[in-house]
Amino acid sequence: MKENKKTIVIATGGTGGHIFPSVSLSTFLSNEYHVEFITDERGLKYLGSQKNLKVNVVSTSRIFSKNVFKIFISSIKIFFSIIFSLKLLIKLKPRLVVGMGGYSSFAVCLSAYALKIPILIYENNLIIGRANKLLLPLSKKILVSAENIEGIKKKYEHKVFFSGYLLRKEILDLKKKDLKITKNELSILIMGGSQSAKVFAEQLPEVIKKCSDNGIRFNIYQQCLDNQKNELNKIYKELNLKFELFTFVKELSRYYEKVDLAITRSGASSLAELVNSNIPFIAIPLPSSTDNHQLKNAMHFESKGYCFLLEQKYIFEKLFEMLKDLNTDRNKLISLKEKMKKHSDLKSLPRTKELIKEILNE
Repeated sequence: MKENKKTIVIATGGTGGHIFPSVSLSTFLSNEYHVEFITDERGLKYLGSQKNLKVNVVSTSRIFSKNVFKIFISSIKIFFSIIFSLKLLIKLKPRLVVGMGGYSSFAVCLSAYALKIPILIYENNLIIGRANKLLLPLSKKILVSAENIEGIKKKYEHKVFFSGYLLRKEILDLKKKDLKITKNELSILIMGGSQSAKVFAEQLPEVIKKCSDNGIRFNIYQQCLDNQKNELNKIYKELNLKFELFTFVKELSRYYEKVDLAITRSGASSLAELVNSNIPFIAIPLPSSTDNHQLKNAMHFESKGYCFLLEQKYIFEKLFEMLKDLNTDRNKLISLKEKMKKHSDLKSLPRTKELIKEILNE
């Protein structure tokens, strides 16, 4: 029941990098506020186990494109999504809208501004996203996960609020792995979204085979597409490796407890989860990420000594040597873990909640 709680709307796009921080914030606020969740159709697949969320679905489209026809079609879709969002916000009567990024978030925030509802936006990448850049002048504050974020004009710097990374409860509850590294075969988690899983499943087995041929053996936990399972299964069985293949899982944290090293794309949420779980990783940024934000994310974490950075074009050239080196000198992994141990995002959600309280009391 809504009771007499103030209503907050959390609007988010439909990727894991947007959905998981949104669910974390929604869950954390729900004891004190009535929280309504707005996402697009893509976001629903990440919300299957979230029975307590009050979910509203808005249909929208990409905001930016180089194709004139696509821009025209997108403009029509965005127009109708704004109309839908206006009606929905009038019905819900929120005191605050929190935009967590993504296309649907953009439409909802514009509608909130038209209705004079305060807006708070969240950016967890190292460079402000294009939608958030447009929304920043309309927002009360922008929550940022890193203090050295790029792309914010000087006149809006007073709106920046350092929140830290808004992570899932199961990650924050996960006991940080100790500093020990197994003396036996290293266990490696290979992870990434659908596009990344496809590329990794096509390219990494060749590197893992080269390792195996040189007497370097790993236990493999790999995220892949359904149609890649048979081929990977065949390759790893022929190499006589211990392995487990999986598609998308909401409880990725259960793999975190099993591994010594991860090979991952460089979405901000994924990297922050690994750091908070004390898992060293090799970051391979998605080359096509908007404004090359994944490369900037990876460079940020590398500069703090939490990871190794490898560009995708060098996978065949350099990854074997990196894995060989880490397998031989495991103190390098321990060194990364020692630095990660000092990082924690436990205070990020309480810090954000206090800011929300201040805005609502203005």
